[in-house]
Amino acid sequence: METIVKFIQELYKTKEFIPLHEPRFRGNEKKYLNECIDSTFVSSVGAFVDKFEKDFAAYVGSKYAVATVNGTSALHISLLLAGVEDNDEVLTQPLTFIATCNAISYCGAKPIFIDVEQESLGMSPTHLKEFLEQNCVVEDGVCRNKTTNKVIKACVPMHTFGHSCQIDTIAEICKEWHITLVEDAAESLGSFYKQKHTGTFGKIGAFSFNGNKIITSGGGGVIVTDDEALAKKAKHLTTTAKVPHKWEYVHDMIAYNYRMPNLNAALLVAQLEQLDDFLQSKKEIAKKYEEFFSQYDDIKFIKAPKGADSNYWLNGVLLKDEKERDQFLAFTNEHGVMTRPIWKLMNELEMFKDAQKTNLDNAKSLAQRVVNIPSSAL
Repeated sequence: METIVKFIQELYKTKEFIPLHEPRFRGNEKKYLNECIDSTFVSSVGAFVDKFEKDFAAYVGSKYAVATVNGTSALHISLLLAGVEDNDEVLTQPLTFIATCNAISYCGAKPIFIDVEQESLGMSPTHLKEFLEQNCVVEDGVCRNKTTNKVIKACVPMHTFGHSCQIDTIAEICKEWHITLVEDAAESLGSFYKQKHTGTFGKIGAFSFNGNKIITSGGGGVIVTDDEALAKKAKHLTTTAKVPHKWEYVHDMIAYNYRMPNLNAALLVAQLEQLDDFLQSKKEIAKKYEEFFSQYDDIKFIKAPKGADSNYWLNGVLLKDEKERDQFLAFTNEHGVMTRPIWKLMNELEMFKDAQKTNLDNAKSLAQRVVNIPSSAL
């Protein structure tokens, strides 16, 4: 353990506290913020919001991008755009951050948990296909769960720590079963699968710019899609559904105050300019970690899965068992190196304990053994 702490200290060139992931502001952040303030357009209307949406869409290869206040709101709106309604069901994975299931719940829908793969830590297409074949039927163009008699409206896989799941295969399965694919790409900006950016395989994708993400505005999120009608509806839903008019206040549906402020967008424009540098640094860090941990038989560094070009947002290691995981966590944190276990499985939380699920052996095994280690760009 001492050798591991010393290596991380040498990597980050400090013996002070080393956080798990902190932002880097080395570009035009202050310049653009000052420009934003001087313009007086600091709320949800402004040139930086428009520029960020245009630049982000171009980067990931989508036709449209709609900026929101955070990743959870982006995912919530994405599910509404997918037609998810009260009493519907949504397929997702148990090994994810709570935001995924919160967004499903905001729609009044229920999650169904599909096991993950050991390699990618994302939804297993094999388990997804097996669940659908054993439990579902397509009737009148919709997928119906024979156990609950409810409609399965959407599927939300998540690209864990920036490592893509087998999203192309999942997309094919969803198409066959008339299920809308909504990608939770909150952690995977800069990650590609088979040379296509994550978040663009489904009908809709959602990203996050929380303070610990690869680029950040303190908060923030974005919805991407190639569907013009959905993009327009996303903007309408995120701006309280206000009908455009010079002075009248007319709103034509129940909607949300989810649009990103221009101040946040100013930060993100500057951060996006540096994304390629951040990615290069993080991949170099991952390579050093991989080489270092190769000397250990009982610690496995989590690498990008086959076919994936990962952003290595959060680096992770896989310990032998839960006991060794806890020892690793205790020693590193006691010695000023911040490490964290992976999330508690969603099906083990009180809110989702009765949710339908597949066999979750892979997710359980990973939850007991995965630890995240410092991953800030150098």
